[in-house]
Amino acid sequence: MINLKQSRLARHLVASTLLAVVAGVVTPVFAESTTAPITEAEVVAAETSWGTGLVQIGDVFTKGGDFKAAASTFIDEHYAFNDGTVLFKPTKAAIDEFREDKQQALSYFVGGMEPEDHGFAINPWSKVRFDNKGFYIDEDSAIAMGNYYFTDAKTGKDVKVDFTMGFKRAPSDGHLELFLQHSSLPYEPKH
Repeated sequence: MINLKQSRLARHLVASTLLAVVAGVVTPVFAESTTAPITEAEVVAAETSWGTGLVQIGDVFTKGGDFKAAASTFIDEHYAFNDGTVLFKPTKAAIDEFREDKQQALSYFVGGMEPEDHGFAINPWSKVRFDNKGFYIDEDSAIAMGNYYFTDAKTGKDVKVDFTMGFKRAPSDGHLELFLQHSSLPYEPKH
């Protein structure tokens, strides 16, 4: 039994049906989505996958492998550039602060296209740890905000970065991909 007071889907279905009846429409006006709502656990898993993928690019670079191909695959797996607009503001970007397409994102991660890009992913990093401060999750998107810590593979020191990440389901297979990422170094007052 559906509790009409608690179910957004039921309220929408009832409202759509009433509008269709009033308008004299006899065709279906609402189809239930077959995609499950995004969960917090899926967001955490997507963050972990992102961090692991970033570290793997640096590993490939360190071992003399095709790190550009590794970065291209990473971007395809973790960002929604193939499915529409991605709002991407990388951590170490000052001149060209925003990356609007896959090629610009690739330049940021491995260097090349933009003069300021020295290859964030090929630093390299040995670990990425997320400290989420909060989540906003609706049925088909999720936003996480907090800090992530990048452990420098050469020194072992952590670099703290503020982040906001927005996820949606990939149309191909339903895994979570980024449509929004804002990263910045924390403010350091100089008084």
